[in-house]
Amino acid sequence: MDTAIIIEKGIFIVVIFAITMLFAMYETLAERKIAAWFQDRIGPDRAGKGGILQPLADGLKLFSKEEFFPNTPNRFLFIAGPAISMSTALITSAVIPWGDTLHIFGRDVVLQATDIDIAMLYIFGVLSVGVYGIMIGGWASNNKFSLMGAMRASSQMISYEVAMGLAIIALVMMTGSLSLRDIAAGQHGMSWNVFYQPVGFLIFLVCSFAETNRTPFDLAECEAELIGGYHTEYSSMKMGFYLFAEYASMFISSTILAVLYFGAYNFPGMDWVTENWGANATTWIGVLVLFGKICFFIFFYMWVRWTIPRFRYDQLMKLGWKMLIPLAIANIVITALAILWSDGKLF
Repeated sequence: MDTAIIIEKGIFIVVIFAITMLFAMYETLAERKIAAWFQDRIGPDRAGKGGILQPLADGLKLFSKEEFFPNTPNRFLFIAGPAISMSTALITSAVIPWGDTLHIFGRDVVLQATDIDIAMLYIFGVLSVGVYGIMIGGWASNNKFSLMGAMRASSQMISYEVAMGLAIIALVMMTGSLSLRDIAAGQHGMSWNVFYQPVGFLIFLVCSFAETNRTPFDLAECEAELIGGYHTEYSSMKMGFYLFAEYASMFISSTILAVLYFGAYNFPGMDWVTENWGANATTWIGVLVLFGKICFFIFFYMWVRWTIPRFRYDQLMKLGWKMLIPLAIANIVITALAILWSDGKLF
């Protein structure tokens, strides 16, 4: 591979990691501000103007807190748990197309770290590894309540991955590709997949709440039942890694939702922009449009958290296994029949 391409991809990966961490930081502030707005409060307003420096203050607090290790014989795994969670939250972004090709410095720069034909399988593989970070952290804490929280989180993530995978199968049948770049390119203008796969989108959206352990599926950390959940025994930046991993996962999950179903970087009138302003202008506007869609989904995550009460655990499992999975299978059958009918092969 050309050295310039390696340097270009390395810089791009560092930028994406930095953006992901920046979003994760300020999602904590946004969550507290949105909660305050819903509850008619002010929210954080002391650190900087309007509380803009609150995430930095929280980060410094976590860095400065004392490192605490419980009485556990698995100290290595105790450290590895949050590291795995944070790593899996970050490396998912490698296959996401953040925009179309950008013509700059005489080069065509593709706004994607790597384009692989099986990007969707890569994402599901990384999500599966993320379960280990939670389970290892809860088990290595040597605390029965942490272990119970880890078991709840792991079982719900594994359960909802099934329905999520089935929802994606219907989308792949329609688009004919597992590459996120191909899926994004196929939604030119307003040909967004959400109009053709509304049921699949709703299933994927519900499963995304369960995958990120967000309300109403935050059974792993329901304080009234299980103290603090699987990260009860963690302190300092190990605790920070778990918290940041949740918000980074929410950012990546919102990005995947936007790419798969809401047109990614495509927007209405993009052909007109290309004709009048050039391809680079379309690319830059597309990047801004994609981040606008991501911010909308992040707000939706927070809106749901402060609106809907938590499910009971039996309700959570019933929804996943008895409702979402049969609905996803029915969606696959209907999609297959629709494809055959459109190709003239049904009758």
